[in-house]
Amino acid sequence: MSGATAIPCKADLAQLAIDAIGHPVVIVDQVGAITFANAEAENFFLLSASMLMRYKLSDLVSLGSPLLTLVDQARERRTPFNEYRVNISLPRLGPDRIVDIYVAPVAELSSSVVILFRERSMAELISRQMTHRGAARSVTSLAAMLAHEIKNPLSGIRGAAQLLERVVSDEDRALARLITEETDRIVALVDRIEVFSDERRVDLEPVNIHVVLDHVKAIASNGFARGIRFIEEYDPSLPPVLGNRDQLVQIFINLVKNAAEVIGRNDHGEIKLSTAYRPGIRIFVPGLRERVSLPLEFCVQDNGPGVPEDIQSIIFDPFITSKPNGSGLGLALVAKIVGAHGGVIECDSSQRGTTFRILMPAWQEKADNAQRPIVDQRT
Repeated sequence: MSGATAIPCKADLAQLAIDAIGHPVVIVDQVGAITFANAEAENFFLLSASMLMRYKLSDLVSLGSPLLTLVDQARERRTPFNEYRVNISLPRLGPDRIVDIYVAPVAELSSSVVILFRERSMAELISRQMTHRGAARSVTSLAAMLAHEIKNPLSGIRGAAQLLERVVSDEDRALARLITEETDRIVALVDRIEVFSDERRVDLEPVNIHVVLDHVKAIASNGFARGIRFIEEYDPSLPPVLGNRDQLVQIFINLVKNAAEVIGRNDHGEIKLSTAYRPGIRIFVPGLRERVSLPLEFCVQDNGPGVPEDIQSIIFDPFITSKPNGSGLGLALVAKIVGAHGGVIECDSSQRGTTFRILMPAWQEKADNAQRPIVDQRT
């Protein structure tokens, strides 16, 4: 038919799909020779696809690169691997590049492995986590000072206002009551900040995260999230998380409450709670020589209007909020608790909704205190 668009063949569709991914993708065979490269890979290596296929992967990266080890592991074990914040040294291009790497065996091609590079994502996330923890430590010092220097004088002000309320005229009694109410509001705010000054060790034990999420859902459904539809996507085979049950409840109460407040009175409001196992996710934690594995992924997703773009990168910093009456401490506290558990948290947001994703370590039966990723809450 005249003007009809020709339907691409299966191979062309695959090429179009891979080029549309927006990340460099290459395939290497059993000897490490490059057999495929998409358009982004050409930009990444500054070589055309035809030129790349004249090289082995080992020709493009430095000797002993962790990328080569990941490829060998994926080929030998026939399973995918993720590695974050990997320093890829490309001798012919000059400066080192920090990337995230996903490698997986290609079932249809014997001993071949596909590699996807992401120059930004988890590497930035880990850097932000360290920043969030530093900010939390600053708030810890502030909280200790505020508790002593502000709460005591406020008690005297409140007492004086209550005495005045009994003896002043009706017209002035409202002003005295206003002083009392505002004093109570400031004390409540200081109490919330004071949580950051808790430096006691976190008692970690095996916790069934699904029991925690069911408890949080029950509280939310009968209270602040009444009328909002909950969706559950759980991995029933998930191992226990290494954590503190009460603090895990606090994490998800804060995240679900935040989602409910963002959704508001939307008749189509939804909050999705999901869990998954993501093998191969490992990060460096200060104080430990080896990487810590974070295979457990927990998500809280809403279909609200999203987080304003100008605060997305600092959403976990103290006193950052988009709510008219918000204190900006809820998500900062969440980041602190997640960090105290040796995990990381990230926020993905758009106009279609927001997802808070938490990565945490799994409990191991023979793990002792020396193997645990976190010493105390000051981390």
